[in-house]
Amino acid sequence: MPASSLVVLGRLIKPHGIKGEIRVDYYAESPELLDCPLMLRAGRFAPRPVRIREWHLWKDQLILSIEGCGDRSAAERFRGQELLIDESFLPEAEDDEPYLRDLIGLQACLESGEPVGEIEDIDFPAGQEIWTIRAPESAGGHEILLPAVPEFVLDIDLEAGKAVIAPPEGLLDLYRGSAAAVQDDGMDEDSEPEETPVRSRRR
Repeated sequence: MPASSLVVLGRLIKPHGIKGEIRVDYYAESPELLDCPLMLRAGRFAPRPVRIREWHLWKDQLILSIEGCGDRSAAERFRGQELLIDESFLPEAEDDEPYLRDLIGLQACLESGEPVGEIEDIDFPAGQEIWTIRAPESAGGHEILLPAVPEFVLDIDLEAGKAVIAPPEGLLDLYRGSAAAVQDDGMDEDSEPEETPVRSRRR
């Protein structure tokens, strides 16, 4: 499988019990995808094939048994790794529920049409979907983190290449102010402001 066609299906969290089982943050709705050929990726290392022996749910969380992983110590080595699947195995997305990978590159804007920035990344800290939006260079090029909950995401139009958002009051001003403070701290009397702002996070 070419790496460019792989998408993240979930993230292995930590061992479960003493028999090598692993808790998983699973992003798909159907566990049937676990029967497809899968890959694991640790950090920046190349993905490698993995076989799932069996799975079950425990308190609504997916628990996996991986072939070759027979005890807790072995399971510990999988902590934090990403579970990947080739996009060709994914069912076709519904019009009103696009895949997260389809959101990358969309232009986020307010209801008024005012541009906010480009959706650059999507992450799930503590299980919460967070969009990383990069403001236009003309507006400072700073990073904006938006919780992608229904009250803040009003519409997604893949054909138009945009997502209409309604950020909580003060959120955009907060990031504008933080970006300005970073630029001020990085300047001395003889220095010029940096054109590219400091990037604080990236999955």
